[in-house]
Amino acid sequence: SSPAARRAVRQWAGVRARCGGAGGGAMSAAYPVVVFMKGSPAQPLCGFSNAVVQILRLHGVEDYRAHDVLQDPDLRQGIKDYSNWPTIPQVYLNGEFVGGCDILLQMHQNGDLVEELKKLGIRSALLDAEKDQEKK
Repeated sequence: SSPAARRAVRQWAGVRARCGGAGGGAMSAAYPVVVFMKGSPAQPLCGFSNAVVQILRLHGVEDYRAHDVLQDPDLRQGIKDYSNWPTIPQVYLNGEFVGGCDILLQMHQNGDLVEELKKLGIRSALLDAEKDQEKK
């Protein structure tokens, strides 16, 4: 096989391991929420990545794995090929590709994100916020 093909296979395997796909099961158990983004959660480098960080923060999801695609051009292209999704950020729940910023925002707005997080054993902080509002 050609060097380019070997590199593509290595790139593919690295992406699968990072998002908890086949062969990366231990990772998805350790990090049920994985985000491929521009920058880091502490310093997002694009508005869409920042929006994903803020949505997760609203739900109290702090312990997730974030990969800065700007640090690794192979990862940046590889994750797009892996998910067949053309843009960054990309969100994975339990190793399954969920979508980008727009999808996560929609899930947040319609309540699906609370349910998906519950399946991962993560209780959304918004549930507690609602209870606090009911007490007042």
